Amino acid sequence: MSHKQTPHIKPNGVEIAETILLPGDPLRAKFIAETFLEDAVCFNEIRGMLGYTGTYKGKKISVMGTGMGPASIGIYSYELYKFYDVDNIIRIGSAGAYTDRLAVYDVVLADSAWSQSSFAKVQNGCMDDVLYPSESLNTRILDAAHCLQIPLKTARIHSSDVFYTEDNVDGYKEIIKKHQCECVEMESFALFHNAKLLGKNAACLLTISDSFVTHEELSSLARQESFENMMKVALESC
Repeated sequence: MSHKQTPHIKPNGVEIAETILLPGDPLRAKFIAETFLEDAVCFNEIRGMLGYTGTYKGKKISVMGTGMGPASIGIYSYELYKFYDVDNIIRIGSAGAYTDRLAVYDVVLADSAWSQSSFAKVQNGCMDDVLYPSESLNTRILDAAHCLQIPLKTARIHSSDVFYTEDNVDGYKEIIKKHQCECVEMESFALFHNAKLLGKNAACLLTISDSFVTHEELSSLARQESFENMMKVALESC
């Protein structure tokens, strides 16, 4: 509850909702709170990882940044699930397309996440390299997208430990062939693991911001504007 505090989250009396959206960028969390939520109040400023609670169409919802990579979202999602009674986490982030089926601006819902990450193994000995979101939460997201008439594609995603890789390791073409991944991001594998571990719900919505196939890349402004479709779907699903 709101009176608790952990090393990385100090709500100072502000309640954290049972459903929370987690973008990587804390400034995107601020944008969502100011643009879509009513009566939004900041509940966290520790390490600059801004978090807010407000209402959307009468429903209490929180939004908070997580930073980049499995270690960072692993900390925040674990604390939110374990110590703040959060039941549902929807990651909303950006991804790079590995195939021409996914184009820039497309909104993608992860139906599974493959990773080389040791996160799950180190956390509790889990040796799985493919983890899954919550079916019930994914269904709500698909229904919301349908109601909003926002096209939504589902795909297996590559949840990578590393942003910059060298030429001696598998590139995106090899990863497609070996693991059927269609786009890449860095956080969902750790989130899905924590949700499974703690008996909670997790999902991952992504906007394609660049393509390994066409080499197209969105500008910072285009990212902010195009991400609004993803934000709307996430909010409506709540």
